[in-house]
Amino acid sequence: MFVFEFFNNQLLKMVWLSDLVKLLVEDVFGLNISERLGGSIHFFIYDVIKIFILLSVLIFAISYVQSFFPPERTRKILGRYNGVTANILGALLGTITPFCSCSSIPLFIGFTSAGLPIGVTFSFLISSPLVDLASVLLLASIFNWKIAIAYVLVGLVLAVLGGTIISKAKLEDCVEPFVYSNKMMESEQEELTTKDRINFGKDQVKDIVKKVWLYILIGVGIGAAIHNWVPENIISAVLGQDKWYSVLIATLVGVPMYADIFGTLPIAEALVLKGVGLGTVLSFMMGVTALSLPSMIMLKKVVKTKLLAVFLGVVTIGIIVIGYVFNTFGYLLV
Repeated sequence: MFVFEFFNNQLLKMVWLSDLVKLLVEDVFGLNISERLGGSIHFFIYDVIKIFILLSVLIFAISYVQSFFPPERTRKILGRYNGVTANILGALLGTITPFCSCSSIPLFIGFTSAGLPIGVTFSFLISSPLVDLASVLLLASIFNWKIAIAYVLVGLVLAVLGGTIISKAKLEDCVEPFVYSNKMMESEQEELTTKDRINFGKDQVKDIVKKVWLYILIGVGIGAAIHNWVPENIISAVLGQDKWYSVLIATLVGVPMYADIFGTLPIAEALVLKGVGLGTVLSFMMGVTALSLPSMIMLKKVVKTKLLAVFLGVVTIGIIVIGYVFNTFGYLLV
């Protein structure tokens, strides 16, 4: 128990880093972190450093594992299964691909063109930006393990159900014809050495950090502002736990945004500290990561309006239901 608590506090929550930043803000900058300006600066520096450290370490580890499963090998594995089992595997595959929704679409095209059922590829498309192994540890570092695990489980359930519904709807003819004609190469992947896998992990860290660093800074900045400058009564008036419409607003507000889970976590942290319901916060995170407007524009280029509408409807309803369930029973996870 002591070892787990030490791991959780020092390696995930990085209490030591919080203490160091407190010394920097109070002793060097001469500000009090219990006041607005000092608290905002502490929140910003601490969260930015913590997220970048965790992100780099986790993406490297995930990418190393991912190097054993190139697209062609993954397609062959998924091709052996059908039905709900295939949807579950597609959703699980999404957890080891740390991509935003836009980055996931090329793989969606590749899997569909290789002959995988669209239900399976949509399970992958939902889970990839929504749930990944890095998000588990980052959620645990900000909230706790119960919330992190619960978030991952409901994300996977949503991905499996979404893919299954789309599969049952028989909407294969709603995929643009060029997707099916864009066949994947059937060549065998050259076996990578340990050095190759390490280099692949490093390259993935560099590539993903380049893509998300700005969103992380913006997300942490917004989180710091909410935490220290926005009065709690204003947030409660719109997103308070007693407001039945808070989940709907949070989901819809998240849709036009474009960020990944790493950029939304600091905002979620600040909202929870202000008394916003856990389900409302999770709905906002899911709306941003799974239903961002840029990714929907990209997806519209490869699927027809009917399939896009079914996808949006299923995922939006799923996110809203998840939000209300967590608002009702979230106290069990705190």
